[in-house]
Amino acid sequence: MHERNWQKSSFSGDDSNCVEVRIGAGLVELRESDDGDVILHTDPAAFADLLGIIKAGILDHHA
Repeated sequence: MHERNWQKSSFSGDDSNCVEVRIGAGLVELRESDDGDVILHTDPAAFADLLGIIKAGILDHHA
């Protein structure tokens, strides 16, 4: 999976302070661009659930 490129949101602009994602080998990997050595691994279903929660605004009160 390490050969795959990291992608960041089109909302991130040019800042290095954004979340990046890559997919491969049945896993989704997430990292913060300014701390690239820390990588979270999850399965696609859990990642889809997380995206649904974010889009629904359920976590907005933590900002």
